Amino acid sequence: MTVDEGAGEVGGGRPTGGCPFGGGSAPGTTPYASYARMDELLALQHPLSTADTEPGFIIMSQVKELLFKLLHTELSTARDQLAKDLVDEALWTLRRSARVQQVLLVSWDTFSVLSPVEFAEFRDVLGSASGFQSVGYRRLEFLLGNKNPAMASPHRGTAGYDAVVGQLGEPSLYDAALELLVRRGLLAAPEDGRSEKGAAEPYRVGAEVEEAWRAVYRDPVRHRDLHLLAEALMDTAEQFARWRYTHLLTVQRVLGAKPGTGGTEGVAWLAGISGHRFFPELWSVRAAL
Repeated sequence: MTVDEGAGEVGGGRPTGGCPFGGGSAPGTTPYASYARMDELLALQHPLSTADTEPGFIIMSQVKELLFKLLHTELSTARDQLAKDLVDEALWTLRRSARVQQVLLVSWDTFSVLSPVEFAEFRDVLGSASGFQSVGYRRLEFLLGNKNPAMASPHRGTAGYDAVVGQLGEPSLYDAALELLVRRGLLAAPEDGRSEKGAAEPYRVGAEVEEAWRAVYRDPVRHRDLHLLAEALMDTAEQFARWRYTHLLTVQRVLGAKPGTGGTEGVAWLAGISGHRFFPELWSVRAAL
């Protein structure tokens, strides 16, 4: 028996070490770079200044958009599973989405280490660009129930406008959760039939919604899956609250009280939105338990 150290094979051609792809891809397989379109992905960074920190700003902005897309996929799946009464499956999907949110939260760390001087070196080349214009983030806001038709306006005339408007007209994740409470007999169906049409408006509100969640929390054994769902939704809402607040702190650290990029209000606007909470009855019910 002979050993070919260069190929890492013994006699009959079985790999014994070294790179498993040293001999080329096996028939019928797809190379990693081709499968994930890595060459295209890695060619999408085009800094407009000579600042050493601009490439990192671009790359992390792109990373966040990819994570928005993944989170949108997961939360849409969870919504659709709830609509089919697949609560266990939805809980598992929300478990995955929570990990995506954790990565999103940590992504702010790479922006917060930019000093004001470093950011100023390339801020002018951003022009009217602003994270406020993110289609991916706007769709997430609508998907979670924070629906405001006026927020679609900044996307008018862009390639993502139809997607934003389309999301506005879809049921939200919270709509699906409340419709589940209706089917379980914990919440009366709305007289206007909203639970069936998924109107482009905020989710249903009212004292009866909080009362339905209170019934779930008062008997977590009887309503085990709904109790787990309520806490999973709270995890989602809390992570978003943390993300918004960390965004605020990052902007304060890098820009202070200056206007945001693209002429936005910057810190003032972020301070206002940081107080918003998705699924408000799940927050308010805690005071009633």
